Amino acid sequence: MASGAHDPNLNYLNWEKGLWSWLTTLDHKRIGIMYMISVMCFFALGGTFAMLIRWELFSVGKTIMDAKQYNQAMTFHGAIMVFMVIIPGIPAFLGNFIMPMQIGAKDVAFPRLNLASWYCLMAGAAVAFISLIYNGADTGWTFYTPYSITTQNGTIWLVTGAFIIGFSSILTGLNFIVTVHKLRAPGMSFWRMPLFVWALYSTAILQVLATPVLAITLALLVAERLLGVGIFDPKLGGDPVLFQHFFWFYSHPAVYIMILPAMGVVSELIATFSQKTIFGYKAIALSSIGIAAVSFFVWGHHMFVSGQSEFAGILFSFITMLVGVPTAIKTFNWVATMYKGSIRFDSPMLYAMGFIFLFTIGGVTGIMLAVVGVDVHFHDTYFVVAHFHYVMVGGTLMAIMGGIYYWMPKMFGRMVNETWARISFVLVFVGFNVTFFPQFILGAMGMPRRYYDYLPEYESLNRISSMGAWTIGVGFLVALGVILHAIKRGKIAGPNPWNAKTLEWTAPSPPPHENFHVQPVVTAGPYEYR
Repeated sequence: MASGAHDPNLNYLNWEKGLWSWLTTLDHKRIGIMYMISVMCFFALGGTFAMLIRWELFSVGKTIMDAKQYNQAMTFHGAIMVFMVIIPGIPAFLGNFIMPMQIGAKDVAFPRLNLASWYCLMAGAAVAFISLIYNGADTGWTFYTPYSITTQNGTIWLVTGAFIIGFSSILTGLNFIVTVHKLRAPGMSFWRMPLFVWALYSTAILQVLATPVLAITLALLVAERLLGVGIFDPKLGGDPVLFQHFFWFYSHPAVYIMILPAMGVVSELIATFSQKTIFGYKAIALSSIGIAAVSFFVWGHHMFVSGQSEFAGILFSFITMLVGVPTAIKTFNWVATMYKGSIRFDSPMLYAMGFIFLFTIGGVTGIMLAVVGVDVHFHDTYFVVAHFHYVMVGGTLMAIMGGIYYWMPKMFGRMVNETWARISFVLVFVGFNVTFFPQFILGAMGMPRRYYDYLPEYESLNRISSMGAWTIGVGFLVALGVILHAIKRGKIAGPNPWNAKTLEWTAPSPPPHENFHVQPVVTAGPYEYR
């Protein structure tokens, strides 16, 4: 093997052959591809539940399912999308594949832990889906007590699955932190790291510090159901609001576990397709750390109507607005980078610009919800649903698609079909806005979220929203076709088709097993366009 290491036809894809070689691989690139396949399958399943939900809400009254089935579809849509798609999506897939190459490393620090993290995700998903055998779960993805303790269905299996998946997130975060600190190439100082690495590093800190809180919370919930320990159930002397504190202490940092890597992807795309040195590199890098730090202190804005003190409400409101500062720094610097740049409107750049547009709407409406008086009116309405999806779906999934199209030449050595890639963007972008913008209006009108049925005056906007959802579905089907076509028949890419300046583009495409034939030495910053 060593003698063939420089064979141009030998790469990580054909280094070893057979399914077993993939299932036992320690190569971060192959593990990244396995995450890619897994996340795409989970996304298809979670998206199917979303289509069923929008079909049911197309008309007043029962359409295709009853109230219990609707609650189960809502629960599985949320749990799959949050725990199996958006949280692992960019770090575990794109991060695993690209990050070690961007810092000039041969692999991550702990390859076996890396493989174990994928198996944790798959095992947790398998346990979660067992709940379908036990009459499903209908608690919503937040598992709010005391209902999640008393309902007689498969909730305990779904909660246990989420608990196991948490270990996948922790192991990935731990691996990335050590990799960044210990395996950077000679000359790769912290201030020469690509912004995608900074974003993953900040995310890893959140994964390691916040995820155990969720794990303990879910373990306590299971213990209460199995052993009757009084923790969250008032009948047993517990406090259901305590569950909300624990859950949101993790779940709001989890929002940034989902969105910080997406911001890192967008930073890469903006610099490359503007053909400019990124504007305010240090400010963007430090803003990632700032977002990660502040995110631990804002969970109380989910609980403005829970009876917490006025002082706590004011404090959480202020800190929540404070998150807008580092976020605005990123947005301003992306726009400043594009200013007078030689912009190429290839499909990755379209998705990056779509991210900026959609995430800005999500961010501004988040500031609105940070105002206590406004949140009291909008709490548990479709306004919150629209805000959440503009941030998570409009943000993270836009970045995932842009990142896939951008790094497809590096991963598989082939280019996507630009025409169809752009068509997929138009369908997803238009469909997304048609789906979720009417939900801001529905929320302002007072339509509650999670409801199986609604008043007749909400029907016309719900029909528009459902048609938009189906448009998104078509857009992602087109995107899947683009990806599969590129893997099989795409145009040969060459090592650096985008004229990008980060280190991974100096390696062959697809990369060899060891990433680089010669250890790279870094002598300049990551975005030195002249």
